[in-house]
Amino acid sequence: MSIPFLKWAGGKRWFTTKYSAMLPRNFNRYIEPFLGGGSVFFHLEPLHALLGDVNDDLITTYISIRENWQAVEDLLIQHQRNHSEDYYYEIRESLPIDIVERAARLIYLNRTCFNGIYRVNRQGRFNVPKGTKDTVIFDFDDFENLSRLLTNAEIRVNDFELLINEAQTNDFIFADPPYTVRHNQNGFIKYNENLFSWNDQIRLANALERARDRGAMILATNANHHLLRELYEERGFNIRTVSRYSSISADPNKRNQYEEIIVYANIPRED
Repeated sequence: MSIPFLKWAGGKRWFTTKYSAMLPRNFNRYIEPFLGGGSVFFHLEPLHALLGDVNDDLITTYISIRENWQAVEDLLIQHQRNHSEDYYYEIRESLPIDIVERAARLIYLNRTCFNGIYRVNRQGRFNVPKGTKDTVIFDFDDFENLSRLLTNAEIRVNDFELLINEAQTNDFIFADPPYTVRHNQNGFIKYNENLFSWNDQIRLANALERARDRGAMILATNANHHLLRELYEERGFNIRTVSRYSSISADPNKRNQYEEIIVYANIPRED
């Protein structure tokens, strides 16, 4: 089990801590179409994987860690040495072309911005303000090991449906689409539409249903909203309700316990 190198909104470290028993122990290929911080991938350390996301900066970062982890780490050491408020905004406004520089920039911003949020404006520019944390290099960082784990992974910028469509018998899909749980029972569609539209939710459910019927193992997380429960219940999936703490809000008073659902199929029970 390895430690993810990114903090990602909606990340699943809480899931690997509390519900790892729900994950299958044996499978052919691990498929994760919404990679984010990769908590489940790094927890399982699969021998073969297909990893993807629509975020080009994110995927570039994973590829850079795999191909040239030492150069990424060297640049992060430079960022640590130069870190200040002015330097943060200088790096935030920069648009490097070199993939190693892009990777180090994303990791640096992720670790020093407010709450580790990844957010861009309409022009696609990262616009999260500087946070209170100043640590760029952590004691637990082991980019060499992460590079090794990623060696046998195919990593792509792709729509989730294309990746799920490749799943075959005994492959394991972990699907964690973008969503917020703060509005599960109040304006769910409105508050999530810009993250992941309702049409995308339907597309995801249909893709997972097809993959399940091909014999793939499925485990997906989502908000505990009645429309989502109905979406998966009518397709014959198993559903479990779980509770987790959310700390992403800027207002401490709005950080609370929220319910989510775990949707699963074809995962064998371990005695």
